[in-house]
Amino acid sequence: MTDPYIRPDTKAFLGFLNNMPGPRMHEMDPATARAQYLAMKDIADPPIGDLGARLDLVIPGPAGDIPATLFDARANRAPGPAVAFYHGGGFVIGNVATHASFCAAIARALDLPVISIDYRLAPEAPWPAAPDDCEAATRWIADSPAALGRAVTSLIVCGDSAGGNLAIVTAMALRDAPARVPVIAQLVFYPATDSSAEYPSFAEFSDGYLLTRASMNWFGAAYAAEAEHIRSSPLRGDLAGLPPAVVITAGLDPLRDQGRAYAAGLTNAGVAVVFREAKGNIHGFITLRQAIPSSSGDVAGAFAALKALVTEAEGERVMAQAAA
Repeated sequence: MTDPYIRPDTKAFLGFLNNMPGPRMHEMDPATARAQYLAMKDIADPPIGDLGARLDLVIPGPAGDIPATLFDARANRAPGPAVAFYHGGGFVIGNVATHASFCAAIARALDLPVISIDYRLAPEAPWPAAPDDCEAATRWIADSPAALGRAVTSLIVCGDSAGGNLAIVTAMALRDAPARVPVIAQLVFYPATDSSAEYPSFAEFSDGYLLTRASMNWFGAAYAAEAEHIRSSPLRGDLAGLPPAVVITAGLDPLRDQGRAYAAGLTNAGVAVVFREAKGNIHGFITLRQAIPSSSGDVAGAFAALKALVTEAEGERVMAQAAA
């Protein structure tokens, strides 16, 4: 097998990363791993930038309050769609702060409010705590509560890696038991879609490309999910009737083939899909846009594709309301 293509800026970042001294993530306790991941954002990701509104929220959940943060380029806005965002981090690390720069970028690029949900993490709260929290929080957003300060007419679910998994699982839950407003689109970056099988990319990129086999096994042991359950491996479920999707994979990612399989599964189920692969890039690139500048192009392309889907879906929703 020939060596895979690696972008020059990706190669430079991997050289820096792989030569860093100290223990690897799977050799740390969760608290230390979380602190390291949070510290990395100031090195690897751009500043949050200007916003019209940034508001901390408290959402009632199945096991207590769920923290969340609203990011909006506007201080006030007319009724319209909102983005529910679920951060990545293997269900063990990550929070609103680790993905704040990216959420702000979504808000500005799409001119939509983004609500980032700080769901419970494993191992303190193993599966299905995360999908339970994400579904409850998304239903809360759909109800346009006064605390949100915005009237929501439809939802877009979005996430990366573990958060991509949670976006899909939430979309399935709201398809089967609809919320007050519909989910009109999904945007998932390098999602984990099927932990019940090992795909070729899992072995091909198992070490040296940021996300490793050892770290994935560490995440999996902490999350303790039922591998064949559709709320853990949504690819094993019925994909028909899900909202139109933008699916983004990374060419050097152990999860690459799970994302490809999800895009193919949606197509086979009759769901409109835009599929793009960030060739020569690695897992996690949406929060590495400063360390890997070419990632900004991958993100911009994803936003453009989503914007087109949302415009079309909103038009269909309005026409359906007028005809009712």
